[in-house]
Amino acid sequence: MSTLETNTIDTVSGTTNLTIGSTNSSTVTFENGAVTGHMYPAFMVGLSANQTSITAGSYTKATFDEEDVDTDSAFASNKFTVPSGKAGKYFIGLEVQMNAESGAGTAQVGSVRIYKNGSAAINGGIVDFRNTNGQKFNANVSAIMNLSAGDYLEGYAELHTSSGNVTFVASNRSTKFFGYRIGA
Repeated sequence: MSTLETNTIDTVSGTTNLTIGSTNSSTVTFENGAVTGHMYPAFMVGLSANQTSITAGSYTKATFDEEDVDTDSAFASNKFTVPSGKAGKYFIGLEVQMNAESGAGTAQVGSVRIYKNGSAAINGGIVDFRNTNGQKFNANVSAIMNLSAGDYLEGYAELHTSSGNVTFVASNRSTKFFGYRIGA
């Protein structure tokens, strides 16, 4: 075995594919330092407390105020904004747990939606929780999205019908918004 020391490995001019190793290699090991550019930026946010009054008949934006992960400081003001130089394909997910509080009525159907640049982009799961006062139900959506620098994403939920109070549930990250870059 021998050691190769260098600062940069690049492709031959006019090519776009760089191969490290041959058919005899099954593992590439990085002893020190981190591999960058993969699965970054990444974020996962949640709620510090239940958020009340999900509005019937219109989408209500979730107010995410606790960050678990925000690798590029790209989550602020309840939205994720793609940083400069980080355009690409992203895996994005939103899960909302709704609590039909006692006395909340019997005609409740909820759904979730991811907004891109202020407009509906991805519709999510619909949950029917009629006749379930005092119970909690999850609705979720995930998608691979092609995003450009400056694009921003937000998480929303809607009650299609309701006659009482329904909340976004905060405990144990029951309501969360997350994503990460999967490639250019």
